[in-house]
Amino acid sequence: MDNVTVRQGESAVLKCITDNKVSRVAWLNRTTILFAGRDKWSLDPRVVLLDNTAITEYSIKIQNVDVHDEGPYVCSILTNKKPKSSRVHLIVQVPAKISNVSADITVNEGSNITLMCLAIGRPEPTIIWKHHLNRGHKVMNEGEYVEITAITKEQSGIYECSANNDVSAPDVRTVHVTVNYPPYILNARSTGAPVGHKGILQCEASAVPIADFEWYKEDRRLLSGLNGVKIETKGKESMLVFFNVSEEDYGNYTCVALNNMGHTNASIILYGPGAVHEVNRATLSPHSLRLLWTVTLLGLFKF
Repeated sequence: MDNVTVRQGESAVLKCITDNKVSRVAWLNRTTILFAGRDKWSLDPRVVLLDNTAITEYSIKIQNVDVHDEGPYVCSILTNKKPKSSRVHLIVQVPAKISNVSADITVNEGSNITLMCLAIGRPEPTIIWKHHLNRGHKVMNEGEYVEITAITKEQSGIYECSANNDVSAPDVRTVHVTVNYPPYILNARSTGAPVGHKGILQCEASAVPIADFEWYKEDRRLLSGLNGVKIETKGKESMLVFFNVSEEDYGNYTCVALNNMGHTNASIILYGPGAVHEVNRATLSPHSLRLLWTVTLLGLFKF
């Protein structure tokens, strides 16, 4: 038995070689007669008898092949009252196609998640999961499911499901995983500025959802547009702007970053000319970060 392999939607040619001693010939699919001699018995318009110049070839073509066409075909030949047959097995391949995949998901840090990717095709597709990273991608595993326990913020991002059975190009889908986590301070910068000049204190925090910022001097919350200061927040950075620094502006300020997952703060100094400042970083905890800035004044300000 010969095998003929075609992709779904293509045409399949089933060949049968005879000789000039043939008295009768027919094509059958299982028990159904397709052609007897040149008479067509099949009602399927996709099945046609090929016209060949060689009288020793008796071949048929099946157009737009589908999976239900797969199976055995028999060319039955009667020569000098001695029957013989030629058998062909038609194999229909179907490109891999993802039929179901997890929707984009948002979870809190520490949660457990399962991503799903189901695919169909003939032969059965192989499914590979990849995690897209800034430096490329990481192959997670092979299979329909990916399980992540105690997910971290570093495991957020794009997850790619690829289904492939080598019949055609792989079918690819992506799932976006967002991980919520409390703010932590990336940068808190003290600034020196003389009286009468502009001064800026900067505070940068990473968080999902993105953090809101509040500014304090001692226990008093500062509001933008009052007392000669303006708060400018864009994305993960907030700035406390002094348009005209005065002696009373010098001192310690607290930047607070917060979202629905938690909060953290940093202490930042606005100092004048002649001041020497030293930075000490406090111990980090899982859910908060405190930066302590201390200033030692070596002399009186002279303006």
